[in-house]
Amino acid sequence: MATITEPVTLPGLSNDEVARYSRHLLLPEVGMEGQQKLKASRVLCVGTGGLGSPLAFYLAAAGIGTLGLVDFDVVDFSNLQRQIIHSTKDVGRPKIDSATEKLEALNPFLNVVKHETMLTSANALEIISQYDIVADGTDNFPTRYLVNDACVLTGKPNAYGSIFRFEGQASVFATKEGPCYRCLYPEPPPPGLVPSCAEGGVLGILPGLVGIIQATEVIKFILGKGDPLIGRLLLVNALDMRFRELKLRKNPDCPVCGTHPTVTKLIDYEQFCGIMPEPKTPTAVVNGIPQMTVKELKQRIDRGDDLFVLDVREPFEYQIAQIGGHLIPLGELPQRLGELNPAQEIVVQCKSGGRSQKAAEFLAKNGFAKLHNLAGGITAWSNEIDPSVRKY
Repeated sequence: MATITEPVTLPGLSNDEVARYSRHLLLPEVGMEGQQKLKASRVLCVGTGGLGSPLAFYLAAAGIGTLGLVDFDVVDFSNLQRQIIHSTKDVGRPKIDSATEKLEALNPFLNVVKHETMLTSANALEIISQYDIVADGTDNFPTRYLVNDACVLTGKPNAYGSIFRFEGQASVFATKEGPCYRCLYPEPPPPGLVPSCAEGGVLGILPGLVGIIQATEVIKFILGKGDPLIGRLLLVNALDMRFRELKLRKNPDCPVCGTHPTVTKLIDYEQFCGIMPEPKTPTAVVNGIPQMTVKELKQRIDRGDDLFVLDVREPFEYQIAQIGGHLIPLGELPQRLGELNPAQEIVVQCKSGGRSQKAAEFLAKNGFAKLHNLAGGITAWSNEIDPSVRKY
């Protein structure tokens, strides 16, 4: 069983702490010594969103001594369906401040260390090296690979979790004897192939299930008890309420944790995942597709220009919010090209501009020349043109 091996002087527990953790102290697997180990531990939680909320809450309640938080985002109304550490009054507030307030209110013995920054290749090693174990609550591939590689390079275990729609995954990566995230996923998926939760949605309860599994693995690691998810990938299907397990093996040829690693320092993870930088100018052309701003579209509509606005979102999204246009979901576009006129100027739009860019590139390959992608999509329209258009 992996655990903290370096000798530590375990702190004592006050009478108030003994009363608070009494149900732990009654467990032979925890007891006074185990609770003191929890108090002496330092855990880094990357993200205070869907996974980070239950993860941080339960680690704080369990008596983790020092809990580091990494986050640079602010609370949005759309977070409140699943990010239970934040409340309505916190909308617009930095997540790290909102989370710290709730955690300190829950457990005044907790020491919260705030890292209000984006985790990057420039700061990840310095931040992660301060902790005993990392819990990855991120929601994007570049940061997952960054956390994995930094954990391997610093020798810190990574309690991993991910969620999408009704399904989740959990494991423990980057231990000496077990595989790392790259052993499971040597290469990231092509950009846009796997929708984000913002595009595909997520059942609000699901991050609670997976985040608590992550917290459980962290506590087991600190205590040195039980059978950790090292070499095992736990698959959660909340819709069917089924749990499956896949065996994982350490890849001897892994470029990070293998016998002859080729990745010995942190790299550019945006580039590794094939993510293009945001256009710097409104008139930028991305992969041959001119980008139109929402202000330009509004001006041209008001001017009466002959534009065909193509909406490539799903029908249920169209019911939530729309700015007009002809609806053809991205997945149906190859079968419905006959509904479009190649001679007409077409502006393709979606929620935020990603799917519409893919649709425009597909149309360009099929003989359509007068194309624009609506940069920022319907979200930008709501922010900059018409706030009555609902954001989701």
